[in-house]
Amino acid sequence: MEEVLLAADILEMKANPTRRARATVIETRIDKGRGVVATVVVTNGTLKVGDFFVAGQQHGKVRTLLDENNRPIDNVGPGRPAQAVGFSGAPQAGDSFVVFDSEREVKDIAMRRQLLQREQTFRQIRMLSLDQISQRIREGELRELPLIIKGDADGSVEAICDQLQRLATKEVGVKIVHRGVGAVSESDVLLAAATGSIILGFHVHPNLKAREYAMRENVDIRVYRIIYEMEGDVKKALEGMLRPDKREDVVGLLEVRQTFHVPSAGTIAGCFVVSGAIKRQSQIRLLRDGKQIWAGTIGSLKRFKNDAGEVKAGYECGLLLNGMNDVKEGDSIEVITVVEVKRTLEQSVA
Repeated sequence: MEEVLLAADILEMKANPTRRARATVIETRIDKGRGVVATVVVTNGTLKVGDFFVAGQQHGKVRTLLDENNRPIDNVGPGRPAQAVGFSGAPQAGDSFVVFDSEREVKDIAMRRQLLQREQTFRQIRMLSLDQISQRIREGELRELPLIIKGDADGSVEAICDQLQRLATKEVGVKIVHRGVGAVSESDVLLAAATGSIILGFHVHPNLKAREYAMRENVDIRVYRIIYEMEGDVKKALEGMLRPDKREDVVGLLEVRQTFHVPSAGTIAGCFVVSGAIKRQSQIRLLRDGKQIWAGTIGSLKRFKNDAGEVKAGYECGLLLNGMNDVKEGDSIEVITVVEVKRTLEQSVA
């Protein structure tokens, strides 16, 4: 701090309190009685009640200025913070706050900025949906869960985004398509529909029109009051995107006791079911001297001369193996089933 003050003194870095104000948005929140309230720090000029301004993509007229104790003030000079009321919408933290002479001027600037933002968003959506998604799926790259985050305060939204992005692993992650302060609006729903996103609201709710759009476009909107509940649901969604592990379980064991060669069919294995059961659609492995020599499916399963759907332990049966005629007495046959095991994010990180 001493070095900063020394440099400012030597370089004669002084603000001009008589010019139109410029400031930086530090925090934004929604107040039930006042609407959008933004904390700004004036960097030059003097901000007064009644000034027309542009902040990021939003515009407005300063209706009220409040100090750090929520007491009304008429103006605020350089280097001082204040809470400003009168925004058309919620600006983002870090946006520049600039005062202009007329309301028409600020509306034109804000409209042009919003138009540029919409065009940029459209290009990003088009690129992602047409070019990148199928490419990523083919290459097996990172799978992303697209989210739109809305909250009652910019600080809360930023904390939520940071917390959710920490859940990412080398296989799955979170993509924040858009974040902002205020109620869930129709534009949020349309953006979610275009990008396949889920809308998460923290201490905010969708308006009536947004709910109608969401029902029509099948957009999922979820509202939370506790960050950890939101984090838990997103974690479950990411775990659902993980490719499951596949495990082979042995559900039956057969012993080949005799073989029969049928010219029209091939080699028939006369087997005894030692344990478990075997079904016509079962996957099997043929073992000889403890080593696997073949794996595949059953061509036919018979009990005596009749087709059988299932043969259980303690009974004999005849098997025709699809594409395998090299079956010998004394071979073993394992009946297997492939089970998909759900993975967790912790396993994905490991």
